[in-house]
Amino acid sequence: MTADEATGVERIAGAFAHASGRAALMPYLMAGYPTLAQSAAIGEACVRAGADLLELGVPYSDPLADGPVIHAAGTRALAAGANVAGVLEVARVLAPSVPVVLMCYANMVFAPGVDAFVERLARSGACGLIVPDLPFEEAATVHDACESHGLALVPLVAPTTPHERLRAIGARARGFLYTVSVVGTTGERRALQDSFADIVARAKASTAAPVALGFGISTPDHARQAAQAGADGVIVGTRLVRAAGESDDPAGAVGAVVAELAAALAPGDAPAS
Repeated sequence: MTADEATGVERIAGAFAHASGRAALMPYLMAGYPTLAQSAAIGEACVRAGADLLELGVPYSDPLADGPVIHAAGTRALAAGANVAGVLEVARVLAPSVPVVLMCYANMVFAPGVDAFVERLARSGACGLIVPDLPFEEAATVHDACESHGLALVPLVAPTTPHERLRAIGARARGFLYTVSVVGTTGERRALQDSFADIVARAKASTAAPVALGFGISTPDHARQAAQAGADGVIVGTRLVRAAGESDDPAGAVGAVVAELAAALAPGDAPAS
């Protein structure tokens, strides 16, 4: 089955299956940062460096789940004129080579109408959607629209998610279960918390979907620890957005960091100290 024939859900499943023996690597990039064209080039560099999937952020004025680095990047992208149409064009450029999962906030989905938004997303070639401020109890309409287009509505769970709620969310997860490793917003941490392995284990016990760990993962050691704890995927965002902002060659800088992360996830890599 080719990428054109496969549904978004199937392409995501294929990316995790292709990473058999290691955790799949999913870099996050902010569409429109530093510019729309540069963000597409960053995504292409991530793929060349070993990314299995891409999380593509839509800049938004009130990004409640984003830490200061990603928030600042989104603000800059908005000031430069980035909008949903431009972001979907970035997705269209990247989608033929890698599954792209869009991360945006609920207002962007509901304001134009759920069906209209999801249809546009499907036409871009993207494979799924993450909406961090969409409560599980209010997600049915978006879930059904995504299902009708073969897209994955990827839910998030936190270390504080109660057991029964975790099971309910995990049962309806499509694509993968986005498992937040820390309480709080995105951002780099010096170390992962002691309960890290327990968080992964709880998530895996709640769902048949792959479990991808994000928030706070920023170094090759972090990525390796996530994989050793049983995560099926590792999501890295803030470290890459920071690299893009600190370099005159954003794509090259981000690609170099992604290559280090991919090497840390390679089978047989030395265990973390």
